[in-house]
Amino acid sequence: MAILVTGGAGFIGSHVVDRLVDMGEDVVVIDNLSSGRKEYLNENAVFYELDLSKDDLSEVFKRHDVEEVWHIAANPDVRVGSENPDEIYRNNVLATYRLLEAMRRFGVKRIVFTSTSTVYGEAKIIPTPEDHPTIPISIYGASKVACEAMIASYCHTFDMRAWIYRFANVIGKRSNHGVIYDFIMKLRRNPNELVILGDGEQNKSYIYITDCVDAMFYGLKAKGDVNIFNIGSEDQIKVRRIAEIVCEEMGLNPVFKFTGGRRGWKGDVPVMLLSIERLKSMGWRPKYNSESAVRMAVRDLLEEL
Repeated sequence: MAILVTGGAGFIGSHVVDRLVDMGEDVVVIDNLSSGRKEYLNENAVFYELDLSKDDLSEVFKRHDVEEVWHIAANPDVRVGSENPDEIYRNNVLATYRLLEAMRRFGVKRIVFTSTSTVYGEAKIIPTPEDHPTIPISIYGASKVACEAMIASYCHTFDMRAWIYRFANVIGKRSNHGVIYDFIMKLRRNPNELVILGDGEQNKSYIYITDCVDAMFYGLKAKGDVNIFNIGSEDQIKVRRIAEIVCEEMGLNPVFKFTGGRRGWKGDVPVMLLSIERLKSMGWRPKYNSESAVRMAVRDLLEEL
C-alpha cells in the first residue's frame, strides 16, 4: 500500500515526502514540475511527471495500490489569479476534481488537502477561527474554497475522510515564490533600491516549514469525516520589517520605495492572523514566531539561491 503525494517535488510537498519516507512509508509522487524541481525529490519516492488537470492517473493508482492521498499540488502564486484565472482553475479546481474522481474509482478513502488563509478573504474576526465565513477576494482563494467544497461533498457521498489545512504564509527551505524570495531577487539585481508592493504595512502571520509539516501530521489524530484546521504562528509581522530583515541578512542598506495602497496586488489581504486554538487543544504548538521564521527562511534562501 502506498501514499500518493501530489506536488511532491514542490516546496511544501517535498518536505512532506521526506517526512513520510523517514516514517518508512512507500511514497509515490505526482508533479508536473511547473513550480517543483527534480532536485527536491526524495530518492526513495517513485516519481511520475504528470499533469493532474489532463493526464490519466489510472496507471499510478493501479500499479501502486494507493491507500491515501496528500493533495498538495496547486498553483501557489496568489497574484496569478488576477492575470490568468484559467491557470488557477485548471491547476487547482479541475486538478482536484480529477484526482477525487480517480480516488473514487479506485476506492481510496483518505485525503489530506492543503488549503489557505485566503479562503477567509478580509476576515471580520482576527485571529480568524475555522468556522469564520469563507468569502475570498482572490481567484486563488476562491479556487481553494471550491476544492474544499468538492472534497467535503466526496467525503459525504463516497464515504471518504479528509484533513483540510488552511495555511498562513509558509516559508523556509526550497521556497521559490513569495515576499522573501522576491525581495532577495530584487536586491541581487539592484542592491541600492528595494521596491515594496503596497505601503509596507501589510501585517500577516508566517510559519516555518518544519512547524507546518509537524502540524499537518499532528492533525491526523482528528477522527472526523472532514477535519478542518488552521495552521500558522500566533503573531504577525509587517512587510516593511520583512524587508529590513532581508537587508540585514544580506548586509545591504537600500532605499525602500513603495508602490502605495493597502494591498500589494489585486486580491491581496492586508491583515491576516489565523486562530490555531483547534490544533493547540490537541497539543500542537509552533516552535517559532513570525519574525524568527522569516529570519530562518531568509538564511535558507540565501544559501540555496
